[in-house]
Amino acid sequence: MIYQLDPHHPAFPNAEEAEPDGLIAIGGDLSPERLINAYCCGIFPWYSKGEPLLWWSLDPRMVLYPAEFRYSKSLQRVVRSGKYQVHIDTRFEQTMRNCAAVDRTAQGQTGTWITEEMVAAYVQLHQLGIAHSFETYYHDQMVGGLYGVSLGPFFFGESMFHTMTDASKVAMVRLVEFCSSHGFRLIDAQQPTAHLATLGARPIPRSHFLQELNHIHAENTLIGNWATLDRQPQ
Repeated sequence: MIYQLDPHHPAFPNAEEAEPDGLIAIGGDLSPERLINAYCCGIFPWYSKGEPLLWWSLDPRMVLYPAEFRYSKSLQRVVRSGKYQVHIDTRFEQTMRNCAAVDRTAQGQTGTWITEEMVAAYVQLHQLGIAHSFETYYHDQMVGGLYGVSLGPFFFGESMFHTMTDASKVAMVRLVEFCSSHGFRLIDAQQPTAHLATLGARPIPRSHFLQELNHIHAENTLIGNWATLDRQPQ
């Protein structure tokens, strides 16, 4: 069933009532309160310019448990080589815009789901210390990265990009290291992809994912600029 959201109340319906394709609601806004409620309910926004605001909860859900992360020997060599440097929360908005640019290219310049409205909304979450970016640099130029939302012991990945080989994967390695060091339960990757599967991500039933989210209210969210917590694991 598809619900029309109340513009004055940020509540969401039960995600298990979503349509087979995952669509659960339409309308509302991208205020911080509504976005936080959405993630806590296992729901996320995804729409293109010119479309109404659409909300989704996919079944199955692609997730990565930090302990299950794996990467190839070739990627390990790239990480150890020091070719790339990864920084956290230094250029959040630019990371989003780079993801949007790559998405436009993938769609043949027809558009991107990372609209200006989405950029403004997630930048606001970043300013609140809830949204974060992991940025890969080569000779001080950003060549890859990812961003997402952190609530409780969960990191909800939104998008990634790369303009050099393995640059986004190196950012993912650093994300997993950070999550492992700070007690995160899982990284939400939303949609199943072969690329993420090679890194150890796997689809789980939506019902299982929603059960995991029961822990979201019982744990403290790591709020703030994560650059101050950026310590390599021992």
